[in-house]
Amino acid sequence: LLNQWQNEGRLIVVCPEVSGGLSTPRDPAEIQQNGRVITINGDDVTHQFTQGAKVALNLCQKHNIKFAILKESSPSCGSHLIYNGRFNGEKRQGQGVTSQLLESHGIKVFSEHEIDELVRRLKN
Repeated sequence: LLNQWQNEGRLIVVCPEVSGGLSTPRDPAEIQQNGRVITINGDDVTHQFTQGAKVALNLCQKHNIKFAILKESSPSCGSHLIYNGRFNGEKRQGQGVTSQLLESHGIKVFSEHEIDELVRRLKN
């Protein structure tokens, strides 16, 4: 389905972390209890995550996008779960930086596990 949507020109693909200035590959990062995004090596990358989220929001606004499919558990894109900030592999309820920003501007975020739900919403 995603390939079909891509071929139909219905998707705009963006990685907020790369758009915010981070490299690929990059060190794992997690949202800490204080809200800062810190890498496993202790680098504060909150600014890059925030900038990338703004790029994603601007694209959504420019193209009148109402729905987004984002990667669950990511510190940028998690819509229901994110890693707990201790780099121990455990997750907690929460949203990533981009997911929060998009939702706060009325853009409904779906994880890659909720595509069927998105399809139902699009049919209504």
